[in-house]
Amino acid sequence: MAKQVRQAAVIAMKNGRVCLITTSSGKRWLVPKGNRQAGCDLRETAAREAWEEAGLVGRVKSQPLGTYQFVKLGCPHKVVVFRMQVTEAKRKWPERHKRRRRWLRPTKASTRIDHAELRAIIASAVRAA
Repeated sequence: MAKQVRQAAVIAMKNGRVCLITTSSGKRWLVPKGNRQAGCDLRETAAREAWEEAGLVGRVKSQPLGTYQFVKLGCPHKVVVFRMQVTEAKRKWPERHKRRRRWLRPTKASTRIDHAELRAIIASAVRAA
């Protein structure tokens, strides 16, 4: 069995809305997430992914909201999810030409997410806000 890939994600919130982005293919909606890099902890990874994929700057809470798992190309992935209080959403960011960004009410955001565990984590982030 392949080694598990560790990733970090962020539920980014501002003014009662959740930020979703498209996958790089543009076919699905999700939250910013990515692989942990050497020398970075998962919280730092979540903040970096929020910036690179969605142009978001803010405070990432130190305690994770939860985790979810999935398999991609036969490789298991474990994603640790953090909450971010967004202080700024930049107009220009590294992946702006590959992804769309949308601010949605939590109930609408949940309908766009395919993964049930991630939908539950979004709901808990909203309750904690």
